[in-house]
Amino acid sequence: MNKDATAQHPGAAVQATDIDAQLSALKELAPEQLRVAWRRHYRVPPPRGLSRDMLIRAIAYKIQEHAFGGLSKSTLRRLTTLARALDNPKGPSREPHPSLKPGTKLVREWGGTTHTVLVLDDGFEYLGQRYASLTKVAAVISRLHRSGPAFFGLKRATRFGRRSRSSDGEGAVNG
Repeated sequence: MNKDATAQHPGAAVQATDIDAQLSALKELAPEQLRVAWRRHYRVPPPRGLSRDMLIRAIAYKIQEHAFGGLSKSTLRRLTTLARALDNPKGPSREPHPSLKPGTKLVREWGGTTHTVLVLDDGFEYLGQRYASLTKVAAVISRLHRSGPAFFGLKRATRFGRRSRSSDGEGAVNG
């Protein structure tokens, strides 16, 4: 629960105390009472085989969501997009690519030289030149076709399960 909510909203202290009481009471409920609470909050029966702990956690989330608000629309859209990508085996990679914010600097040492790339709203800047993709920048630096995200250490893992970042610590730096 967000304790700061009490400082932000008048009367929230009473509400927060009530929420705390509801959450504490969940731990004392019998399994059948938890299933009734699930149906009250979700309006469907709980899935079969769901553990007591998961029932309590899900009901607690709904109580807090009702009291303090749920996820933002943009977060829900992002989660939906990620879920669809995971459901589609031919879709994009199974691991989400980190989003880069404009102003982020990507630093990579290559051939004894430190290369710095600036992330822009619509691409990347390297040595005063603009590029549409990080892969094009990686090709300019290495003179080979390479995955830009892998070259700058942004991919989370290779298909063999090892980290794609090399031991020299290249990667993203906010600055």
